[in-house]
Order: sequence, then structure tokens, then C-alpha cells
Amino acid sequence: MSMHITINSKPCELPEGATVTDALATMQAKPPYAVAVNTVFVPAPEHPRHPLKAGDRVEVISPVTGG
Repeated sequence: MSMHITINSKPCELPEGATVTDALATMQAKPPYAVAVNTVFVPAPEHPRHPLKAGDRVEVISPVTGG
């Protein structure tokens, strides 16, 4: 079975039981980045253990450099 979530405002389909790590792999995210699920920050050590649910909104934010 699969579930639908949103990653950076784009619809995505992941298998049931997927974690933040799975979402990051799907979008091929390159560190450094910060992750929030439903507007709540998820620390990097929690990514493999943080389960996602259908309808979750995942935001992956990369730092901006310059000045």
C-alpha cells in the first residue's frame, strides 16, 4: 500500500510506514538541510525514526548563503 504526502509543495507517493529518511531519499536531498513535518522541526537524528502519515506536509529547507 502507498500513501500520498506533500514534499516542498509537490505531491509525492511513498509506501506505508515510510520515514523522513525515505522522503529525503525520494527527493534526492543533498545536505545540509533542515526538515519540518507539518511545520514541526524534525532533528536529523530523528529522520530514520520519524514515521510519515498520509497527508503529511514535509518541507526540506536548505540554507542560503551570501550577503
